[in-house]
Amino acid sequence: MDKVTQKDFFKKEGYLVVKDILSTEEVKTCQEEIHLLHQFAAGQETDTEKERADIARRHVQREPFAKDETQGDALPVLRKAENTRQYSEVFKDLAQHPNLIAVLQNLIGDDLLLFRSTLMFKPAFHGSSHGLHQDSAYWPMEPPRLVTVSIALNDATVENGCFKVVPRSHLWGVQEWGGIARQQDAELTDKEDVAKQQMDVPLSAGSALFFHSLMVHGSGPNASPHPRNTALYAYFSPEVRYVTKDGHGERTFPVVAGLEGKTELTFAAQKAS
Repeated sequence: MDKVTQKDFFKKEGYLVVKDILSTEEVKTCQEEIHLLHQFAAGQETDTEKERADIARRHVQREPFAKDETQGDALPVLRKAENTRQYSEVFKDLAQHPNLIAVLQNLIGDDLLLFRSTLMFKPAFHGSSHGLHQDSAYWPMEPPRLVTVSIALNDATVENGCFKVVPRSHLWGVQEWGGIARQQDAELTDKEDVAKQQMDVPLSAGSALFFHSLMVHGSGPNASPHPRNTALYAYFSPEVRYVTKDGHGERTFPVVAGLEGKTELTFAAQKAS
């Protein structure tokens, strides 16, 4: 698709798939870093990596519904790793990958800030379901106009729990969804009308799914022998405000493009409407 077609499709459907955002070599680098982060979680770091490993361990979450505590190689069964830019140069750099930024600037403008930097894991045989939900139902940002990017770091298939989306659901407004983490055999939503509309989005390694923060999405379980790892980032433009219930506090976000070369921007909280 050309830029105009991409933007029109995203505006209408609420999501966009872009193939081959990353090269085969870049995907391999990401996979190696993921393996290293699992080693950190297991306490297997070298002396020179101890400081970085200590930070990483504070941000990883184990798979709550795993049948076993460890995988076959004695590494822990992890569900996700939050705030990856704090301890991984690989995933800090990936958030500003030129191919990624070019698509994002076409969708939401030249000035881009980073709201979230996460790795989502679906370990082989253990990966649990993620219930259908809207990101903006959980995020303190108004108006709800963020864009989330899911970059497949190995092939994402129906069998290993690829993303599911509900096309055009970004037009529904914010709704309530409850808990996201669900057991492998659990339904992704109690809303039957929504369940009927969900669509699988398989991705080849290195490809990416862009979606609006009001897009209803989730993913099925991974009962296959193949892991499904995803680098997940959420971006927004400066027109989006940081909000809290009382309007107090502030929060600083990294700048990934534009804003006259600034590296971060601090938002004073505004009262949620």
